[in-house]
Amino acid sequence: MDNGAKETRYWHSQSTEGVLAQLSATAHGLKQAEAERRLASHGPNELPETTGRPAWLRFLSQFNNVLIYFLLVAAAAAFLLDHIIDASVIVAVVLLNAIVGYVQEGKAEEALNAIRSMISPQANVLRDGRKSAIPVRELVPGDVVFIEAGDKVPADLRLLRARRLLIDEALLTGESVAAEKRELPVTPDAPLGDRQCLAFSGTLVAAGQGTGVVVETGLQTEIGRISSLLQNVEPLSTPLLRQIDVFARRFTWLVFIGGALLFAFAVLVRGFDWVEALIAVVALAVGVVPEGLPAVITITLAIGVRRMASRNAVIRKLPAVETLGATSVICTDKTGTLTRNEMTARRIETAVSRLSVGGAGYVPEGELTSPDGDDVAALADATGLVRCGLLCNDADLFQVEGGWQVAGDPMEGALVALGMKAGLDPSHVRGEWQRLDEIPFDAAHRFMATLHRAPDGSPDGSYVVFIKGAVEALLAMAAKEETDDVAGRAFWEERIANAGAEGERVLGFAVKHLAARPETFTFETLAGGVEFLGIVGFIDPPRREVIDAVAECRSAGIAIKMITGDHAATALAIARQLDLAEDPEVITGAEVEAASDDDLREIVERVSVFARTTPEHKLRIVRALQRNGHIVAMTGDGVNDAPALSQADVGTAMGIKGTEAAKEAAQMVLLDDNFASIVNAVREGRRVQDNIRKVISWEIPTNGAETLAVVLAILAGFALPMTATQILWSNLILAATLGLVLAFEPPEPGIMRRRPRAANAPLLSPFLLWRVVVVSILLAAAALGIFFFALETGRDVETARTMVVNMFVVAEIFYLFNVRYLHVPSITVIGIRGTPAVLTAIGMLVAAQLLFTYAPFMNRLFDTRPLGLLDGALMVVIGAVLMLLLEVEKVLVRRLGWFAELRD
Repeated sequence: MDNGAKETRYWHSQSTEGVLAQLSATAHGLKQAEAERRLASHGPNELPETTGRPAWLRFLSQFNNVLIYFLLVAAAAAFLLDHIIDASVIVAVVLLNAIVGYVQEGKAEEALNAIRSMISPQANVLRDGRKSAIPVRELVPGDVVFIEAGDKVPADLRLLRARRLLIDEALLTGESVAAEKRELPVTPDAPLGDRQCLAFSGTLVAAGQGTGVVVETGLQTEIGRISSLLQNVEPLSTPLLRQIDVFARRFTWLVFIGGALLFAFAVLVRGFDWVEALIAVVALAVGVVPEGLPAVITITLAIGVRRMASRNAVIRKLPAVETLGATSVICTDKTGTLTRNEMTARRIETAVSRLSVGGAGYVPEGELTSPDGDDVAALADATGLVRCGLLCNDADLFQVEGGWQVAGDPMEGALVALGMKAGLDPSHVRGEWQRLDEIPFDAAHRFMATLHRAPDGSPDGSYVVFIKGAVEALLAMAAKEETDDVAGRAFWEERIANAGAEGERVLGFAVKHLAARPETFTFETLAGGVEFLGIVGFIDPPRREVIDAVAECRSAGIAIKMITGDHAATALAIARQLDLAEDPEVITGAEVEAASDDDLREIVERVSVFARTTPEHKLRIVRALQRNGHIVAMTGDGVNDAPALSQADVGTAMGIKGTEAAKEAAQMVLLDDNFASIVNAVREGRRVQDNIRKVISWEIPTNGAETLAVVLAILAGFALPMTATQILWSNLILAATLGLVLAFEPPEPGIMRRRPRAANAPLLSPFLLWRVVVVSILLAAAALGIFFFALETGRDVETARTMVVNMFVVAEIFYLFNVRYLHVPSITVIGIRGTPAVLTAIGMLVAAQLLFTYAPFMNRLFDTRPLGLLDGALMVVIGAVLMLLLEVEKVLVRRLGWFAELRD
């Protein structure tokens, strides 16, 4: 039968009888004919495969930019006017930019196809009363499915029977501990992680067995709904792309209108021949358009990608590098990202003593100390409990290269490490206390018990049962009533509450002494005589390096939001240990769901921890932050994170524990699953952002000066100081050498003490605009001064133009040293000395200019003339004076505090 989306959300609150009745099914399965009818009605149990854009369309989209349109028009005009070299070089730059963009473009549609691969190919079902294996795609609502340890759940199931069933739901909930499953319904408003009677498609059965009836298939499953969310995520443009787009549109209109007015002025007022006037306007366009800027920015981003990869952050989509530099909020998962994903015993509490346990993770190093001061007595009292945890245990701990590793359940591994910290040798203890039988953990009874033969002469008797499990279950077995006894139920409830407030998961431990070995070891064996020993509190501790990384983020003005499927108390405790915010506040996914969009925008600004969240909650949180103007980086590893990763400005997937779906949806993958690597990437992103700003503040003034010189020539009616071909030569040779070296610049001091760059900040900030104007005027003045000096001293116009080109090159070399540091003076030992990349580029540029000036073939190609030694010396002196003037300007502007971005 068909079920609406709203109705199907509440399978977990209905009884098994009610679910079967609603599905018109029985516990004996469907008839084959009925299954075929339902398959035709519901469709196959699979997720639709997405089809990406054709390759040719992806390539053509690289040209969809106003600045590129303008460059192509300029190339066509140059070609029609027989300026073949100009046209060829402009087209080559445009093609190079398109090819790089095409190669680097991410394939977002692969995220959905990666999700499809998580569905298991076969399922064991009851059809016509017989158990058989069928393809997963043929499952329909009403089918009865069998699952056991190692299986992937093939569809969303309402469990009819669960025997010690544990399912790893980390890809949906983010919880590191496998979820216990049982048949009993839960409340309708139970979060996804608490729906214990459901098994979700794509999750992994960690232990036990179960039988369930299929309630949802295909896109109607939880994993399918995530796929639908991912399809509905609107692709976002990065801050850099938005800024370039706005700049290109405004710039193009400015150049077009200015060129038309200048052409009309030259023809109608100055009497220029229209062809000569058109050539002049093309020269103006070639001079003003920063045709090398897209390629240089692309190369700068690519270098950032390589540097980030060396720091465990792999960038999948090129513009994400720059976006990282503008990040103002990082939304992060808890388990394995902020924490070690290694359970650690933190406290031991018996009826009369308490012990704090040092160390972190599975490393068996750390002291056991008592807050009462008597460590020896407290440890002696707790030895029985520690031994219980070591023996009622199936895990092993072993040392590998680079650390310690657990084989088995994480909590049991932590208990082995605890035993070693307490001075016990696991192999020796387990050898002395021979295990005879066990009752494996059962989700219905919520405990595990093991029967052991006691060592000869032990005061514990001949046979001992060790028990561990949920505290409530063990207290009930011990039959402790609430009395004035210090070990009464109220006493332990208070201790459990204290541990929970610290974000700890608690296990209880108990023992029963037997005079003789029972004939059968069953639940009845444990009736009566059970002695409750105490509790152990566990926590997944924060990574040490994350604490420093969080502090660095806060100093950089970057807010951190923890979004986790874990419980609120656990998440809040970790947030406090990490000092995530001044006074971290937590809300649950249910509260997020209840909030309106406007209320959520206010909530996300003040709340630092979001617990028990679903994929929809994560998506809403990210969107609310973006509506508030934030640039959001989002971390995740599961399928449940894929929609939010795709929505975020910088989706960041985990490389070790991350699913392929998460990696395909993300723009960045962390190879070490470490939050500190995100901060390293942000620092690198800021360096890239600074270097792009340096490229802009270095390249645009060159074009501005050339344009200013051409405009003044047309307005005043004197000869053009540079031809269009010479303008293009200077632009390209400078961008290919000096412009490129700015991509290798190291970070400036205090780069992580600045506030994030605003998402709506223009490409040309007020400071950069000031710089463009001042430097353009100074360079144009120097070039025209050289031009008129050459004409006044009797040189021909070709020689004068050659001197102008070389003057621009010399001035740009000196200006490069000034622009290498935007926030501090450049006249320092490091600033003047330059990096190897800078010195190499200057050497290449000087060699190219020597060819341009003295090689006969270059003289014929660019209409240049050889220059004298004194001419070169004069240009060097002028360039040095320009640098000194700009250094004085930098100091004055900073001291006067004219621009907010320069203030500390």
